[in-house]
Amino acid sequence: MFSIPHKAKQFLTFLIKLLIVGGAFYFIYDQLANNEQLDWNKFLELLERKKSFWGILFILSFSFFNRFFEILKWQNLAQVIEKISLGKATEQVLAALTAGLFTPNGIGEYAGKALYFPKKNTGEIVFLNLICNGIQMILSVLFGTIGLWILGFGKWVLVILGIFCFLFLASFLFKKIKIKGYSLDKLFKKINEIPKTIHQKNIFLAICRYLIFSHQYYFLFLAFDVDLPYWTLMATITAVYFLASSLPTFQFLDFAVKGSVAVYFFGNLGVNEWIVVFISTLMWFLNVVLPVFIGSFYVFKFKSKWKS
Repeated sequence: MFSIPHKAKQFLTFLIKLLIVGGAFYFIYDQLANNEQLDWNKFLELLERKKSFWGILFILSFSFFNRFFEILKWQNLAQVIEKISLGKATEQVLAALTAGLFTPNGIGEYAGKALYFPKKNTGEIVFLNLICNGIQMILSVLFGTIGLWILGFGKWVLVILGIFCFLFLASFLFKKIKIKGYSLDKLFKKINEIPKTIHQKNIFLAICRYLIFSHQYYFLFLAFDVDLPYWTLMATITAVYFLASSLPTFQFLDFAVKGSVAVYFFGNLGVNEWIVVFISTLMWFLNVVLPVFIGSFYVFKFKSKWKS
């Protein structure tokens, strides 16, 4: 069998890490520097007028807790395979986020986490990551549907409920059907094998993360002098997050997708387009770009548990 020399393997590994980090930073720079919708002069004027150390710290604290709850979620789920420390969970989540930045729907995140565990556990890690992200998606659908109902999009709500009723019935009617050895019945059994306490903690942490993320959005709108009733603003935020999250996209384009959906909804409420675009960009910067900076460090120090 052909064998790659050890030095060549080290160089190849370093090159892959460099490409991941370099690619991540290139995409970040490209989106911030070449987005014609971003009026930096208006933003700097507003920042100068409203600059406040405590205000900035307050907004940054939401980003910290948003990612912190995600780390706790992963630490909680990973114990199904092995117990990991908070530091290790932090490394895995942030490195995986960096690796998934320029992959469709963050698929690279699944591979990033799997590489931290023995190769034999790859399937389980992918499954646990699906559980981790799945509960967040379910919450975005739930709160987003409520938001659409509050905003008066009753027909949309009926369509969404109809789709989920159909999927619910189909999951029971076709749960025995196997595709390449996999079936819904097998999936349900796999989910039930995870202790209830882990599921309960996962749901609690996911709710905390959702509330943190959505209220960071809310307080940024207040900072930009958007004067709308609390429930109207929150309903719009949850609707935007749900609809934008339902569209296939890349992590580095996340703010552009959310921004375009947000412009439609907030535009109907009379909110200035540049404010909506800037807040969407800030949310992306605070909750994706900043963690990627830290995750880049973990990517460079990463050592896979997979055997060559």
